[in-house]
Amino acid sequence: MHVLSVVLQILMGLVFLMTGLSKVTGNKMQVQIFDHLRLPQWFRFITGLVQLVGVAGLIIGIWEEKLVLWAGLWLAITMFFGMLAHVRIKDPAKSLIAPFGLMVIMLIIVFLQ
Repeated sequence: MHVLSVVLQILMGLVFLMTGLSKVTGNKMQVQIFDHLRLPQWFRFITGLVQLVGVAGLIIGIWEEKLVLWAGLWLAITMFFGMLAHVRIKDPAKSLIAPFGLMVIMLIIVFLQ
């Protein structure tokens, strides 16, 4: 199971690295998403930093396994609040698929620990 956990950590680390960096750097798509969610742009930056902290935890967690538990929970909670942001503005259910899927994968990583 350790190999599966490490593979998932690396894959999710890459996903959250890309999305976190795109939020922090002000990618046009991320700016539009946060406008659509009716959230301030400073919150986009903070969300990106939160994701990057989670990425650091996942990567360091390859060697320090206890850190994976916290990083996984950190990112799962982040995705939970991402789902709430969509629910708050009454987005269609299909907009919940990506954050829900990422949350489940992060919880699987936590469970494997």
